[in-house]
Amino acid sequence: MSRLVVVSNRVAVPGESRAGGLAVGLLAALKERGGLWFGWSGKVTREPSGTLHEQVEGDIRFVTMDLDRRDNDDYYNGFANRTLWPLLHFRLDLVDYDRDKREGYRRVNALFAEKLAPLLRDSDTVWIHDYHLMPLASMLRERGIGCRIGFFLHVPMPSADLVQALPEHQRLMSSLYAYDLVGFQTRRDVERFLSYVRLYGDGKVLGEDELEAPDGRRLRAGAFPIGIDTAMIAQQARDAVGKPAVRALRKSLQPRQLAIGVDRLDYSKGLPERFHGFERYLQRHPDQKGMLTYLQIAPVSRGEVSEYKLLRNQLEQIAGHINGNHAQPDWTPLRYVNKNFPHATLTGFYRAARIGLVTPLRDGMNLVAKEFVAAQDDNDPGVLVLSILAGAAIEMKEALIVNPHDLDGVADAIAAASTMPRTERIDRWRALMDKLQDNDIGAWRMRYLTALDAPA
Repeated sequence: MSRLVVVSNRVAVPGESRAGGLAVGLLAALKERGGLWFGWSGKVTREPSGTLHEQVEGDIRFVTMDLDRRDNDDYYNGFANRTLWPLLHFRLDLVDYDRDKREGYRRVNALFAEKLAPLLRDSDTVWIHDYHLMPLASMLRERGIGCRIGFFLHVPMPSADLVQALPEHQRLMSSLYAYDLVGFQTRRDVERFLSYVRLYGDGKVLGEDELEAPDGRRLRAGAFPIGIDTAMIAQQARDAVGKPAVRALRKSLQPRQLAIGVDRLDYSKGLPERFHGFERYLQRHPDQKGMLTYLQIAPVSRGEVSEYKLLRNQLEQIAGHINGNHAQPDWTPLRYVNKNFPHATLTGFYRAARIGLVTPLRDGMNLVAKEFVAAQDDNDPGVLVLSILAGAAIEMKEALIVNPHDLDGVADAIAAASTMPRTERIDRWRALMDKLQDNDIGAWRMRYLTALDAPA
């Protein structure tokens, strides 16, 4: 079995509290095969970019690279998060077309390639993750790297017409031809990529997801929906019942039900629409008024970016409006919190909730939806209300599927979830949980790596 090399924007180095679901899966693969995890250190330094740091734990080397202020601003804050992020989430109106940022993105990817290439062996299997590093394989190939290289896009793949609106889109997208396998979250993401290849990429689709680049090089594309560490989340939720924060939340609700949303503060998550959907629920179902409290946890991200500042202000205004119109002396309908909570505490909150609200306007997968289900009490589970525009909706058909723009539909789904009989809740939960157990984070990474290692 070849050595595995994982490359990502950030690295879950030993001693840091970054061991999320993806990190757990990648670390398991690295422990199994031995290998290297390479990426940005997260440090922004006054020294020129490129200083490397190394840690070793067992058979795994963790190698990280510092960036200077200019590179961080151009590559990460700039092109990755102000150009690619909105583009990949279908928000062409928010795309930043700054050419300097675009060149900075390529400059930092070239630096990744320069520092990583000497660490690689011909027999390695390299797995590169997400939109930050799309051109990296092509730059490694330019440096003579011939080993198998795969790419996985964790966010959505937009339609071909949106992608071609990006200046120099062919320069970016054709870099994907340097991979042996390009992985996506869903089949519809694969189809959008294939459409781009046909319409604008000067490539050919040969069938069975095999592609041919303009220079004749062949590669494959495929859907590999990511899972969670289902057993760990379920156990974590059971253990969290006794945590002070979880007990305090339960006590504060009595005797009301809880609806919960947990999202990074981002325009892709559809939080204004969700707030308005909850308000529509209060208006359309006055018989349920006072029966349900909605808790929205939305930690601030990219708080220095103007679009995110505007979003935060908008949500505060909507929350105040809802509570001003509907609150009672002993009941606040919407609790809006911009605080981070430990993951173990969040799973306890999920378990306490009758309803999980996961209604993004666009999401590659959305693991909160899966964690909410895994955290439930199997004897009295809650109900997931899930956006049709999340990748998870393709797998999780037993959830109540909604269009996040259809406020009446969201309102009625909340009402249905609140009053759903226990037997139906158990049936829906059981079907969802079976899928989560069959397609957990371990199954996901094994399926992808098996496909990447398969002969061309």
